[in-house]
Amino acid sequence: MTKKELRTKYKQLRRALSQDQIEELSLEIANRLLQLDIWDKNYFHVFLPIDGKNEVDTQFVMHILSGKDKEIVVSRSDFGAIRMTHFLLTDNTKFKTNAYGIPEPLDGIEVPAHKIQVVFVPLLAFDQNGNRVGYGKGFYDTFLSDCALDVVKVGLSFFEAETAIDDVFAGDVRLDFCVTPKTVYAFPA
Repeated sequence: MTKKELRTKYKQLRRALSQDQIEELSLEIANRLLQLDIWDKNYFHVFLPIDGKNEVDTQFVMHILSGKDKEIVVSRSDFGAIRMTHFLLTDNTKFKTNAYGIPEPLDGIEVPAHKIQVVFVPLLAFDQNGNRVGYGKGFYDTFLSDCALDVVKVGLSFFEAETAIDDVFAGDVRLDFCVTPKTVYAFPA
């Protein structure tokens, strides 16, 4: 399937999920993350779910990170430049929801992309080769390209892998792992 077809399919599948299902599946994903060999890292980038899009609730992931005394990094988006600025999450971080429904930090301690060691990547769909489909703006491909070469890219999905995405192009950044409520997928480099 093409990215456009996959976007349509998975937006529909996510819309069909109840809030209880989203909470239960998000908790299963967070628990499954504990199987990954990433817990020696310190700087973890976490996306905050877009209101009304039925995305994975990353609050459970943040609880695990806090419990393991990890540094949590969240972003603010610049839709003009298609870039994100990253900030350390602290007790003093104040958030504002942007026009797209994304909660974003107003300010704080900026963290350069090359310092981030693990990125939890939002997605609509992914395939068995580690390719992903997002909303199509390219924010995460740009961000991941700015990270260090050894950054660990972990997709989070309610649904299992598609066989292949037909229209992958050279600028698409592949995942290292994708975690679903049932499976941890590992994608060799």
